[in-house]
Amino acid sequence: MIEHSDDVLVAEGPEREALAAVDAYMDAFNRRDLAGMDASLHFPHVRIASGAVAVMEKPGSMPEDFFARFAAATGWEYSRWDYRRAVQSSSDKVHFAVQFTRYRGDGSAIGAYPSIWIVTRNEGRWGVQARSSFAP
Repeated sequence: MIEHSDDVLVAEGPEREALAAVDAYMDAFNRRDLAGMDASLHFPHVRIASGAVAVMEKPGSMPEDFFARFAAATGWEYSRWDYRRAVQSSSDKVHFAVQFTRYRGDGSAIGAYPSIWIVTRNEGRWGVQARSSFAP
């Protein structure tokens, strides 16, 4: 069965299982929980954004003051998915086309950012392996 709504397009099985890692990352991000974010990733983890390729070799790669600096620089308070759509999949890898919007505390949007997220199953666990986005 395929779940299709305005914001989610995934089939049961690997796509649904992989989506849980995507959602867990966003939940942890909004809680400002670095360890929770790491728990939803696989390492090395690759992020392509802002004209750069960043490779996080291991958990704990994000600075502890990341959220304080990020919020101060952007006015960010929380983010929400606009959509998450599986566009290619196998039994151990799913490519998602996603878009998220960042918001200020007053609910006004900072910006919406389309992205591609690659989620893999390694050693029996789904995790986000790579992200490429237009987010700064």
